[in-house]
Amino acid sequence: MNIASALTKSAADLAAANISEPRREAASLLALSLDQTSAFLYAHPDYVLTGDEVARYAECVGRRATREPFQYITGRQEFFGLEFAVRPGVLIPRPETELLVESAIEILKPISSPRFCELGVGTGCISISILNGVKGATALGVDISPAALALTEENADAHGVASSLKLVESDLFAKVTGRFDMIVSNPPYIADADREDLQPEVRDFEPTPALFAGRDGLDIIRRIIASAPRFLLPNSYLLMEIGFGQSRAVKSLFGDSVWRSVELLPDLQGIPRVVVAPLKTAAA
Repeated sequence: MNIASALTKSAADLAAANISEPRREAASLLALSLDQTSAFLYAHPDYVLTGDEVARYAECVGRRATREPFQYITGRQEFFGLEFAVRPGVLIPRPETELLVESAIEILKPISSPRFCELGVGTGCISISILNGVKGATALGVDISPAALALTEENADAHGVASSLKLVESDLFAKVTGRFDMIVSNPPYIADADREDLQPEVRDFEPTPALFAGRDGLDIIRRIIASAPRFLLPNSYLLMEIGFGQSRAVKSLFGDSVWRSVELLPDLQGIPRVVVAPLKTAAA
């Protein structure tokens, strides 16, 4: 089997599995299996695969045909201009979450040696990207998943910010101490009833605790908003990503006596995606 025939067969297999861009993904998986670039594939269509290369490629294509996320197969995902290791059991970084990072960096940059806390670090992409963009910042990263914390540590080492990021296994604020200039989170916000509407890649492979949050998807968001003031400094901020159609309900959770005017930032599709909530007064 040469490169040309391998691509043709695998693209057909992926198309039959309802993969939206079968040829592109077939090529990316073949480049991964051969440890070559995509340019190599198109420059050498007659290259004959070895037995080991055929086996590796067949495994990758077989996994993708089950609708396993592409990122879990390749083991990496780009986010905010950086490459992050990803693996099953930890939520895959999404492009829309970059808006959360951009907003956090803009707020934290003018602060001298800012300290922030991220709830639910996952791969660490949010904290690591902020630390990469804000000189002198330090962070506390919290997650209930040991697998997520281990992956965050790995990615922090790879991007040279491990010394600035302390990690704690905790259910939200349960083991958090101190106060911060910012609390940031991309919490679970999908309603339980919406499970069947999700793509198989998400529904069947990504970690349920990182996706779903009760009847209306706001269970975790409610907990964060209620507890955050006790861990924030005066004139600090809570930033959270939220889901489609949740902006009005989320905004109503912020009491006027505790929070100043809450801002909702739209993503590139015009969907309110990031909540920016300035604290009015720190809780005792």
